[in-house]
Amino acid sequence: MNTQQSKAWSVVIMSTLAFTVCFMIWMMFAVIGVPIKQQLGLNETEFGILVATPVLTGSLIRVPLGMWTDKFGGRIVFFVLMLAVVFPIWMISWATEFWHFLAIGLAVGAAGGSFTVGIAYCARWFPKERQGLAMGIFGAGNTGAAVTKLVAPIIVVGYGWTMVPKVYAVLMLVTAILFWFFTYSEPSHKVSKHVTIREQLAAFKDPRVWRYSQYYSIVFGGYVALALWMTKYYVSEYGFDLKTAAFLAAAFSIPGGVLRAVGGWFSDKFGAHTITWWVLWIALVCLFFLSYPQSSITIHTVTGAHTFHVGMNVTLFTILLFTLGVAFAIGKASVFKYISDDYPQNIGVISGVVGLAGGLGGFLMPIMFGALVDLTGIRSSAFMLMFGVVWVSLMWMYFTEVRAMDKAREQKRTLVADVME
Repeated sequence: MNTQQSKAWSVVIMSTLAFTVCFMIWMMFAVIGVPIKQQLGLNETEFGILVATPVLTGSLIRVPLGMWTDKFGGRIVFFVLMLAVVFPIWMISWATEFWHFLAIGLAVGAAGGSFTVGIAYCARWFPKERQGLAMGIFGAGNTGAAVTKLVAPIIVVGYGWTMVPKVYAVLMLVTAILFWFFTYSEPSHKVSKHVTIREQLAAFKDPRVWRYSQYYSIVFGGYVALALWMTKYYVSEYGFDLKTAAFLAAAFSIPGGVLRAVGGWFSDKFGAHTITWWVLWIALVCLFFLSYPQSSITIHTVTGAHTFHVGMNVTLFTILLFTLGVAFAIGKASVFKYISDDYPQNIGVISGVVGLAGGLGGFLMPIMFGALVDLTGIRSSAFMLMFGVVWVSLMWMYFTEVRAMDKAREQKRTLVADVME
């Protein structure tokens, strides 16, 4: 007979596997979008819309999915969600026009909402002091982005891009069946039936939720945006072929998923605030250097004009991108540690709201990346935009958390001094 602990770990393992497959599908256009762009003759902005469209649905659906998870349980919601996207995934192989891809992409994007379902489903199987680790392990399913970058190019080169959605549709169906047979339901994890939708949506009025949403819009939204954008960036900026570009782009995607479990452990040990603060600072430094465009500087000296080239080679660029991926991985876990600490009774709804913000960041940024390239002609403008978003997050965190904590410590020191006198 299965113990509660063995059930909990079975739930986490199978949910992580299912989320990995869902994320592979959510990031599919990061690879097949490159040959589709060539086939349809898309500009940069149109390419950004193409790759970002699935992210829109996966973001908007997170709040209702979180509410349904709280109401009906994560197992049934996750299973139905996976079955619902199998046929739309296959339909991508039939698309021939730009609007076809956008319409089907909206349906396929529902797979991205699986995060909100799984994060609440897994967290409730563990005590509070271990929820950060459980959520971090589940969040490692983000490595699906890296798996797609490693697997999809091989399929594209060998059989054409239309084979990728066919393989992924079969994979999703098999995963859904395995998930159902190796996971469990726990009635005590559901919220009371007397909790109304209005009470659940009250989370939108909480300023802390908006603050956590801002943090998540960069650590997750930025991760999704770059995971979608980097394959094409390597092709355009450094001239690599699709397989090499996707392989190098995986240097960002792999730590962004695998190390999320480490971020969960760090958050349990050192606290969500401390980890998130340092994550944002590391991201700011990386993005500062990544933002600098390839430049040529001419200096007029007494011996004549001397021109120097300033810009990152592919090795330094990839190292910084890898570091950014590590920071985002840890940050994704630390933000959700805030949620499990502050909202233990309605994790599903709150994670849905925060996940919505993160997903919308992942939807809007690739479009903005493309628009900025079309407007400025500078490919690194994508990193300039993200630098600004991180700076805003740091300022918000400083004025709402750091200063408040400093003031509390000062009041405590003053009280201690008064007592000693």
